Amino acid sequence: MPDWFEKTPIGELMDMAARRFETKEALCYEGNRWTFGQLKDEVDRVASGLIQLGIRPGEKVALWMPNRPEWIHSLFAVAKIGAVLVPINTRFRTNDLEYVVRQSDSETLITVDRSGPVDYLGMVRELCPEVETGDPNRLCPEAFPELRRIVVLGDTNYRGTVRWEEILSSSGATPPRELEHRQQMVDPDSPALIMYTSGTTGFPKGVVHTHNILRNVNDEANRMGMTPRDVILMYLPLFHAFGLYEGPLMSAMTGARTVLTNAFDPGEALQLIQREKITVLHGFDTHFHGLVSHPDCQSTDRSSLRTGLLAAGMASSESVARRTQEMLCTTVTGWGMTEVGVGASLSFLDSDEEDRCLGSGYPLPGYEFKVVDPGSGADLPPMEMGELCVRTYAMMQGYYKKPEETIQAIDQDGWLHTGDVAAIRDDGFVRFMGRYKELLKVGGENVDPVEVEVLLMGHPAVAEAQVVGVPDDRLSEVACACIVAIDGQEISEGSLIDYCRGKLASFKLPRHVLFMEGYPMTPSGKVQKFKLRELAEKKLEL
Repeated sequence: MPDWFEKTPIGELMDMAARRFETKEALCYEGNRWTFGQLKDEVDRVASGLIQLGIRPGEKVALWMPNRPEWIHSLFAVAKIGAVLVPINTRFRTNDLEYVVRQSDSETLITVDRSGPVDYLGMVRELCPEVETGDPNRLCPEAFPELRRIVVLGDTNYRGTVRWEEILSSSGATPPRELEHRQQMVDPDSPALIMYTSGTTGFPKGVVHTHNILRNVNDEANRMGMTPRDVILMYLPLFHAFGLYEGPLMSAMTGARTVLTNAFDPGEALQLIQREKITVLHGFDTHFHGLVSHPDCQSTDRSSLRTGLLAAGMASSESVARRTQEMLCTTVTGWGMTEVGVGASLSFLDSDEEDRCLGSGYPLPGYEFKVVDPGSGADLPPMEMGELCVRTYAMMQGYYKKPEETIQAIDQDGWLHTGDVAAIRDDGFVRFMGRYKELLKVGGENVDPVEVEVLLMGHPAVAEAQVVGVPDDRLSEVACACIVAIDGQEISEGSLIDYCRGKLASFKLPRHVLFMEGYPMTPSGKVQKFKLRELAEKKLEL
C-alpha cells in the first residue's frame, strides 16, 4: 500500500487524475463529455467561487441535488477548500430535510430549483420562507439558525438565494495561491463527509468520515481489477455511499470513465451498456433484477461487460445473482455499510459461482471481522451464526453530535457491532444472512419503522400504528402499516398514504395498509413484530 494513499485528501484526487489522464474522457452525462483535465478545471472554478462565498475550513456544506456533473464538482471542490460535505438523500422530503440541515449545523445548502416533477426549491421555501426576501449572504432563517446561504442551480431566482452561476462568475476573484493554500491546509485525518443513514431509532444519523476513506476505494479497485480502460455505468444516487465510492471516487482513483445517469431505468441502462461499451456495473439485487428481467436484455449487445459489484449474499438474492452471471457478466459480491466503507469485504473475480452468489467475500486489507453471540457478546466459532462485528482503519469517527449512539455502536476495543447476522468460514470468507435489527431494506435504502410509526400516530383517526416489512418483487421489501383506528373514526388506505406523502421520503412510504383490532403481544406487553409480519403476509397473500 503506497503511503500517499493514507495521506491524500479527497480534494487532491481530481488533481492527481488530471495529471495522469488529462486528455482522457472522464465523464459522460446526457451526451455531454468531459476529460479529466476539464473536470479538474470545473472543480477549481467551483472551489474558488465557494471561497468567495465565504465558506471556511470545517464548515458544513449540505448538498441536496440529483445525479448530475455539478454534484461531482461540488464533492471535490468542498473537499479541496477543507469544508465538510453533507450529502442529502434526494428522496427526503420536508421532515427529513429540516432535520438533516439543522442537525448537521450546515451553514450552506446547495440545491436545484427542480428536477422533473420534484420541486426542491418549493420544499426549501416551505421550510425557509426567507429565501424570497432575505439577505443571500446572511440568511439566518428561523427554521435553521446556523444556515447562512442557499445556492440554487436552475432558472429560478429569489432575492434570498445565491445562483450557481454567481459561484462560477466570482471564481476569478480568488487568487490561485489562495486556493492552493486552502488545499495545502487540509488534514487527511479531518472530517470530509457527514453521510446520513437511517439508524435503529428516530431520525437519520450522520456518519462522520475523514479523507482516509480513499484507501478503501483503492483496495476495492484492486480487488475488482479496475483499470483506465474500464467504463462505469453509474445510476446509483451519489448521495449514497455506494454511488459515491463506486462512481466519482473510483473514477478519479483509477482513470476509469463514468457514464452518469440521473436515476435507474433498466431500459436506458441497457441502451447505455451497448452504446457506451460499459464494462462495470454496480447495484443491489433490485437493479440487477430490473436489468435481467427487462424484455430488451437478450437483444442488447452486452459483450463489453467485464464485471460488477452486486451487493447481495442472502438466500433471497441468490436467483438474481445467478441470472446475472448467466445474462450479464461475472460479478463479485460484497458487504459494507456507511459506518465502515462500502467495500469492507468482497469476493474475488476468480471465486467460484457459489461464493459470488451466496456470500460476501473476504475482508479487504485493514479490515477485521468476527461474529459474536448477540446476547453475551462472546466470540463464536467458524460457521456459527451471530452478530457481525468489524474493526478497521476506515471506521467512522462517530455519529455526528450523537455520542451515546456512537458508544452503543462501537465498543471500547474498537469493534463496530453491525446488527447484521453472519457466519465466517475457517478461511475467513464472510456469509451475510440478514439483520438482527428491525430496519427495513427497501430497494437498498434503510427504513426505520419507528419513524414511520411516529408520523402515522399523528393522524387524527389513528390510535396505534406498527410498521413491518413485507416481500416485494421489485424492491425486495416494502413497508406495511398495521393500523388500529380510533373507535368511530373512518379511515382509508389511500388517505393514510397521502397523509405520509410529502413528509417522508418516497421509499419510506407504506405500500400496504392493514386495519386491525390489535397486535400479537408478548407476555410483557411488547408487540411481536415477527408474528405481525407473518400475519401481514398472510392477509396480503404474499
